[in-house]
Amino acid sequence: MNGVHMPEGQGGSALVVIDMINTYDHKDAELLVPSAERIVPVLADLIHRARAGDTPVIYANDNFGLWRSHQGELVEAALAGPHARLVGPIRPDEDSLFVVKARHSIFYETPMSYLLWQLNVRHVVLCGQVTEQCVLYSALDAHIRHLNVTVPKDAVASIHRHLEDAALEMMERNMAARIVRAQEVSFTPPAG
Repeated sequence: MNGVHMPEGQGGSALVVIDMINTYDHKDAELLVPSAERIVPVLADLIHRARAGDTPVIYANDNFGLWRSHQGELVEAALAGPHARLVGPIRPDEDSLFVVKARHSIFYETPMSYLLWQLNVRHVVLCGQVTEQCVLYSALDAHIRHLNVTVPKDAVASIHRHLEDAALEMMERNMAARIVRAQEVSFTPPAG
């Protein structure tokens, strides 16, 4: 993607990668890391497909309370940490967009809504971590903004597997999210 491109018509899609730029130096990290290890190869392929198809890739990432940090510092810290193998294959490239967030939802007091509007995005593919927290709340906030939501169930990581299953079911039933496998993700917005 060269610069910001605004699709015509109903609106395009964007791939949103949630909280994957991570040092895993936090509570529950030991429960999250095995799930993250499982999704990284799938996520790397999904990111590659989005980039190859000129679909915007937006990283929405916690700043972990480091209020003077920026994208470069967050990426550098994650790549210098003990879990760099979980970040290297999926790190942002020069065309990726980056939104720093401080709470669970990618929309809460961030410019995400405006960015999606500027890109004419009407369909978001949400992936990353944590399914039962940030992905769930972001899906709800996307739904109430009348965005179409797709969640590839093999490209989201959880802390508690039973809560992941419940969160995916809630997104599908209550938020009209399409729950699919990553290989089934289409970056063509769903009709309607």
